[in-house]
Amino acid sequence: MSKTIPLAIVATLSVTLFGGFTSNAHAVAEINVAPGMTLKGPGIAVHGYDPVAYFTAGRPTQGSAEHSLVHEGATYRFTSTDNMKTFQKNPAKYVPVFGGFCAYGVAVGAKFDGDPRFWKIVDGRLYLNLNKKIQDTWLKDIPGNLEKAEKSWTKIEHSDPATLG
Repeated sequence: MSKTIPLAIVATLSVTLFGGFTSNAHAVAEINVAPGMTLKGPGIAVHGYDPVAYFTAGRPTQGSAEHSLVHEGATYRFTSTDNMKTFQKNPAKYVPVFGGFCAYGVAVGAKFDGDPRFWKIVDGRLYLNLNKKIQDTWLKDIPGNLEKAEKSWTKIEHSDPATLG
């Protein structure tokens, strides 16, 4: 069962049940989202960039609020209805690994902001990095860094970024 919910349903439920807003405290620790809430749902993932576009266009592409949906506590934006539908069919393929936090940061036990301009697809999975310098370091040993990150993520996934490193 998918955890992808159309924004219209989230907005209706939040207005009905919570007076207009829902909490994204759980998502903040596990998914890198913009702080605060949007009128349509929780904070924005991937800084508003379309996660599907990395795979289809081969580059970071800013999404639109018009084409957005909530998935596992984060609002994702897309460049088109087609990309949004593609995401809905298989979200796990398109969401950035490690909740969109910097892949190298996770390898060293931290949750740094993942900048959508510094990215790489490895084995069909999208990874983000903090900046160019960090990405260059991460790229020097992708297999080793991913091994460290996978082990580290199991320990820090549910931790508040402010409490780490």
